[in-house]
Amino acid sequence: MTKNILTGIVLAGVFTLSFFYCNGNSPTETETPETVKEDPSFSQDIQPVFTSSCALSNCHNSTAQAGLVLLQGQAYNNIVNVNSTQDSSKKRVEPGNADNSYLVIKIEGRQSIGGRMPLGGAALSSTRIQNIKNWIDRGAKNN
Repeated sequence: MTKNILTGIVLAGVFTLSFFYCNGNSPTETETPETVKEDPSFSQDIQPVFTSSCALSNCHNSTAQAGLVLLQGQAYNNIVNVNSTQDSSKKRVEPGNADNSYLVIKIEGRQSIGGRMPLGGAALSSTRIQNIKNWIDRGAKNN
């Protein structure tokens, strides 16, 4: 009888794990947990954030206002050392100065014009924001 109870507990555990894994409540092989990186890569760490959170339909895609297209292959040239159209005293991304870069001001919600980005969406995680800031502070390299 004890063997039957133990078997039932094991099967219940296997069922529970299978349920969570099959319903997307666990990391997939292609997902990696978010981590703060000291020297993030634009192509590996920053562009994927733009692609998933910013370059959505009616946002920073090919029809974006003020030339702020954040699609792969266009984002870097549209943000680094480019004046902000909302605050011309600031660069969208000022290499070496994340706190004064308008991109960071907007994603942190410190802007005086418009709303926090992504507009109408969930705020970026603190890890993603820190990676963007680290990328900018380390020179905003196109790597």
